[in-house]
Formats: sequence, C-alpha cells, structure tokens
Amino acid sequence: MHNHSQHCGAMRQLIVIWGLLLVLTGVTVGISRLDLGALNIWAALGIATGKASLVILFFMHLKEEGRAIGISLLVALATLATFIGLTFFDVLYR
Repeated sequence: MHNHSQHCGAMRQLIVIWGLLLVLTGVTVGISRLDLGALNIWAALGIATGKASLVILFFMHLKEEGRAIGISLLVALATLATFIGLTFFDVLYR
C-alpha cells in the first residue's frame, strides 16, 4: 500500500527542484546578457552542469542509487563540461 504523505512529500520536492531549474534558467539568460569575457562560457557551463545534475539526481532518481554511481556521474559531467569549456577557450584565443 502506498503512503499518501510520502507521495505528497516527493511531489513537493520535485516541484521545488523544478522551480530551482526555472530559476537557474533565468540565471543563465541573465549571465548571457553580461559581458564577462571568457567567464561567460565557464558560468554557462557551470550552471548547465548544475541543472543536469539536478535532473539526473531527482527526476531520474539517481539519488536513490549507490553513492559510487552518483559520484561517477558527477565526475563524468564535470569532465565533459571541462572539455567543452577548454574547446571554447581554444576558439576564443585563436
């Protein structure tokens, strides 16, 4: 049998995460309008990495998996963001 209070708590948590994703989307748009030079790319990638982590952890329920799997995923996302950022850094100074 399902516990209704747990279901409402989980739904509330997902709504809060969704709201946070909307706020981070607004921050991304705001950062794009500022002239921070090379930091624009790093800020956008940092925010995108955070948003992807929230989606994967909460909406894809990775939070309920083992710690090693979660850490591995976050390291992979950070590595991907770093490589993409270094590519943009190379293009910026050519």
